[in-house]
Amino acid sequence: MDSHDKKKRFVLLRSFSFAAAGILTAAQNERNMRFHLISSLIVIALSFYFSISKLEWLFILFAIGGMFALELMNTAIERVVDLVTAEYHPLAKQAKDIAAGAVFVYAALTLIVGIIIFMPYVLKWF
Repeated sequence: MDSHDKKKRFVLLRSFSFAAAGILTAAQNERNMRFHLISSLIVIALSFYFSISKLEWLFILFAIGGMFALELMNTAIERVVDLVTAEYHPLAKQAKDIAAGAVFVYAALTLIVGIIIFMPYVLKWF
């Protein structure tokens, strides 16, 4: 392995550490991110409990991953808007509201996916 390969690996690892720092920052500072994290842990526990199928696992994992990704993007947009202007501006409000709307749409979709997947398992109890 030459020094060029080592440098590439270091740059890649460094970029992963930046990404991890961003996720950690959001988890520590954003109430909604913590809500999604706790909800995800509950859903994963239920998925193990009910022994859901591989296909159902795929839907659950994409729902969770997509939710985290959108929440991170929403947080990033909020931070950038706050950095650009400290005073009220209608476009800044629109940017924040639109990003929050994207999170809301995906959250509604994940709720529907969860109902479709878990309802048959829950109904078996009754």
